[in-house]
Amino acid sequence: MSLDDTDRRILRVLQRKGRISNAELADSVNLSASACHRRVQRLEADGYIRDYVALLNARKLGIPTTVFVEIKLSSQADELLEAFEKAVARVPDVLECHLMAGTADYILKIVAEDTEDFARIHRQYLTRLPGVAQMQSSFALRTVFKTTALPV
Repeated sequence: MSLDDTDRRILRVLQRKGRISNAELADSVNLSASACHRRVQRLEADGYIRDYVALLNARKLGIPTTVFVEIKLSSQADELLEAFEKAVARVPDVLECHLMAGTADYILKIVAEDTEDFARIHRQYLTRLPGVAQMQSSFALRTVFKTTALPV
């Protein structure tokens, strides 16, 4: 299925206001409520809308520190990549893990309370990940821009 302009408008609104009512969404994209509802159901069924979530305030939750960790593995063997990916998915403080092209094999995005908490995460989890040959951690000093909205 290809997206038309109305589908894209619906997706843009839902990315920013996930709790908007169907009636409000329909008004904002100039559709009847029933037509809007059918489109949203189709976008969900076709996988364009993956899920609905609440975006939480990390500072309020006491985990304001963001750390990006570059990881180089000892090998690129499929078994090692698979073992690493399974293990890193179980680390509760890791928000994202990306397999990379370039100098690092993986980049992780981790949240922590502070540097001491990150030291605990490093000691308890990161040093125990399979196949890690080298790690480099970079602490975000300030988030200049952050969005979850994809350009549609």
